[in-house]
Amino acid sequence: MRVGMLLSRVRVEEKLLVQAFAKHGVDVELIDDRKVVFDMHNPGEMASYDVILERCINHSRALYALELLNSWGVRTVNTAAVAQICGNKFSTTRALIEHQVPTPRTFLAFTPESALEAIETLGYPVVLKPAVGSWGRLISKVNDREAAEAILEHKSILGSYHHSIFYIQEYIDKPQRDIRTFVVGDETICGIYRLSEHWITNTARGGKAVNCPITPELNELSLAAAKAVGGGVVAIDILETPDGRLLVNEVNYTMEFRNSIHTTGVDIPGKVVDYVLRVGRGEV
Repeated sequence: MRVGMLLSRVRVEEKLLVQAFAKHGVDVELIDDRKVVFDMHNPGEMASYDVILERCINHSRALYALELLNSWGVRTVNTAAVAQICGNKFSTTRALIEHQVPTPRTFLAFTPESALEAIETLGYPVVLKPAVGSWGRLISKVNDREAAEAILEHKSILGSYHHSIFYIQEYIDKPQRDIRTFVVGDETICGIYRLSEHWITNTARGGKAVNCPITPELNELSLAAAKAVGGGVVAIDILETPDGRLLVNEVNYTMEFRNSIHTTGVDIPGKVVDYVLRVGRGEV
């Protein structure tokens, strides 16, 4: 079996995945997205891969590469369709709602004026996010009208494409934590609580990971969210409401897991590699 890993650089996660492939006797070939050139008229040796695991840091690179590879009939984990949905918060929310997966109430607007109307319809505080982004960057908690007017003005002056779409979400007063579950294929393999005194709980922003037992409710919700975006290998971000409901906030298609292996006691890279090889054999 010929297996490739498309990546931006070899981080801790990629090293662990290479080691997991080696345990299966598979010598995975690293494809550096900073160096690779795709001939759109001729797939060449790319067509000879049985499966390629996508691990790009840059969403655009991942999306274009996966679309091209899938068009050539190359199996990938994840697929371009999954990357397209998960890489855009609007698309993720739309898919979750379509599949009746509970998610925070969200509005979409295209001008500062209509965005302010949407914010005041939801009621303060609200969360304003870029439709495309990761690691909790450029997310704002808007507490009142003055803050809303200032942030909307800043986004308008910044003027980029990403700042011209206003994705506005209700603020969930969660208990100083959120939940991240890891889904591989049709299994919720483990989960973590991300604890923080700050309202943004991403581990990339200082959140602390502790083990979260997978209850039947968490398992059902996680699998439903994964199915809504197309399945594969994904991480589900879940919020707990003050009255105990669980809401899916986001679904991540190139998940980071370095802080979750020891925390959960689950061999996450091993589970991922098992799934990738099953995809390569055409079993999934």
